[in-house]
Amino acid sequence: MPSLQDLLASVRDVEDFPKPGIVFKDITPILADPKLFKHAVHLMAETVSEHKIDKIVGIEARGFIFGAALAHHLGVGFVPLRKKGKLPWKTHEEAYQLEYGEAVIELHQDALIEGEKVLLVDDLLATGGTLSAAIKLLDRLHAKVIGIAVLVELEFLNGRSKLNHHPLHSILIY
Repeated sequence: MPSLQDLLASVRDVEDFPKPGIVFKDITPILADPKLFKHAVHLMAETVSEHKIDKIVGIEARGFIFGAALAHHLGVGFVPLRKKGKLPWKTHEEAYQLEYGEAVIELHQDALIEGEKVLLVDDLLATGGTLSAAIKLLDRLHAKVIGIAVLVELEFLNGRSKLNHHPLHSILIY
């Protein structure tokens, strides 16, 4: 079985992507290796095993990969949280600020039932903007965010501070 060190060693640093000065943490080598991917999902599932979860909400796009795999592993439903205009049904939305402008995320109006316990999943926590907007949207819909799971946390960007004290479960911390 792969180790945590194997996962860390598989994350590729890509300098100056998507713009100069950024060092992008590329997780695609983990996704391409079935043993590493399975181990990553298993470790993420272990971090939330004490929680009763009704649904997993995965953030576009790599949050879909881990969120759907976790939902399958845990035997719960999966809800995609997408960029504006990508869902085909009536939606709820939340706008948030990006470094250079604004973005909007949406989910279907019938995706969650009031009071459902949800785990919010993404591949990476950086500045916390997208996850913070997702929490606001889920709170507005009266879902109970019982935790947040990410594969990678860029701790030096302090995104955790924007998560309203929701428990954060990260596997690989930089």
